[in-house]
Amino acid sequence: MTRRLRKTDPAMDAHIGSRIRLRRTLLGMTQEALANAIGMTFQQVQKYENGANRVSASMLHTLSGVLDVPVSFFFDCWEGTEAQPQAQANDGEEAQVPGNRALLEIARLFNGMTSDQRRALFTVAKAIGQPVQMAV
Repeated sequence: MTRRLRKTDPAMDAHIGSRIRLRRTLLGMTQEALANAIGMTFQQVQKYENGANRVSASMLHTLSGVLDVPVSFFFDCWEGTEAQPQAQANDGEEAQVPGNRALLEIARLFNGMTSDQRRALFTVAKAIGQPVQMAV
């Protein structure tokens, strides 16, 4: 018996769309700017990013050039059935997921810093992230 492959995989479409959104946001690019660069409307970019429309192979190639990533970037972290890691609440705080806007903004700002500034920020972030040791 031969196994028949499904022609569509909505989870894969959503994953690829989320990777497009991630890279576009990291670059500080609007949907409209991306749409102009690839010759489409921003509504079409929205549909790609939401996984509502499938991205063709030729469009993935075009997007990889505009977003300056290899085509494989759009498939990174794909584990088959799960398109995104599950968000976990953190004591009422915003869920911690890779697409978190605050993290993207920090990454964008970090990218614009000098190496000395990056080192200093890394040292501060590392210190803040350490659990507090209580004296006995």
